[in-house]
Amino acid sequence: MPVINRIAAFSDDMKTWRRHLHAHPELGLECHETAAFVVEKLRAFGVDEIHERIGVSGVVAIIEGQGDGPTIGLRADMDALPMQEETGLDHASTVPGMMHACGHDGHTTMLLGAARYLAETRNFEGRVALIFQPAEENFGGAKHMCDDGMMDRFDISEVYALHNMPGVPFGVFETTPGPIMAAVDTLKVTVTGLGGHGAYPHECVDPVPAIVSMVQALQTIVSRNLCPMDDLVVSVTEIHVGTADNVIAESGWFGATIRSFTPEVREMVERRIREIIAGQAASFGVTAEVAYDLGYPPTVNAEAEVAKAAAAARDVSGSDKVSDDAGREMGAEDFAYMLEERPGAYLFVGQGDGPGVHHPKYDFNDDVAPVGASFFARLVERSNPVG
Repeated sequence: MPVINRIAAFSDDMKTWRRHLHAHPELGLECHETAAFVVEKLRAFGVDEIHERIGVSGVVAIIEGQGDGPTIGLRADMDALPMQEETGLDHASTVPGMMHACGHDGHTTMLLGAARYLAETRNFEGRVALIFQPAEENFGGAKHMCDDGMMDRFDISEVYALHNMPGVPFGVFETTPGPIMAAVDTLKVTVTGLGGHGAYPHECVDPVPAIVSMVQALQTIVSRNLCPMDDLVVSVTEIHVGTADNVIAESGWFGATIRSFTPEVREMVERRIREIIAGQAASFGVTAEVAYDLGYPPTVNAEAEVAKAAAAARDVSGSDKVSDDAGREMGAEDFAYMLEERPGAYLFVGQGDGPGVHHPKYDFNDDVAPVGASFFARLVERSNPVG
């Protein structure tokens, strides 16, 4: 696998950076110590500009190439998850209840590796904007950075991101034009009846049968309201009601996640949920409060940028290890907000066998970092060649 020689030469440094980041996770928008570590490294690499506190704790660094040309944005996420680590590793999290269980420590390291190489060689025209983003897991850090005017401020013309993927063979790249990840919306329904003694249900209005019926009825949206050629997930993931076996609760609630790809399906499912809940509430004589929150939009890759990214990936891993029509999945990504503002591409890179992301025993494979850094570097050099 032709990892760039110069990047391979400092791969041990990348491992050290990554393991430091892994041991010191931060959550959400408050990635200030992570950002400070990133800035320290970028200054040592000799990048041309460093801009801090974009989207609360985000960092954008600029590397100037040789001569005029467009600005390519490369994004890495920095935040961790609110989980207790169970790896037992020497570099395990030192912060109780927080861990890098999704590999964002590795993503940040890959982009730092690319930054070091690109600042040394500058074998490209135009500019590179290195985007270190907080709060991918929640709070939409990408949107915060876009709302701070990042794209216009740094004249970014296209933008790319890379995510590790356990279970996919090491070094295999996967992407696809069009939607690659889903929109994610969140539902909470609070059902209120009349509580009382479990022995006298006729004196009560029990919310439990209403909740059970609502949950079952919501499953008909996918089976009966959706075109079979479209994709949609409606998953009820929480039900909370009751405190004792002889008490009929006054109220309870349930929550769900909804995943879709198109505005039309997204509108239809919200409308049908509200209609079904209202009808079920009336039939059981309860009241129902619906809180429906629109989350991240779908992550939609641009066809031309997918072709560029796939070509760079083939330079690194070979043609047999790159799929540019891998299909889409129902996960979600706030990189979608950046792709709403500029064309670009989101890719996965395999890190081999091991626990999946968001698992307490997950750890990023350090051998992937030079592969990802080489991908970012080759993408820039191929897209904006000198001369």
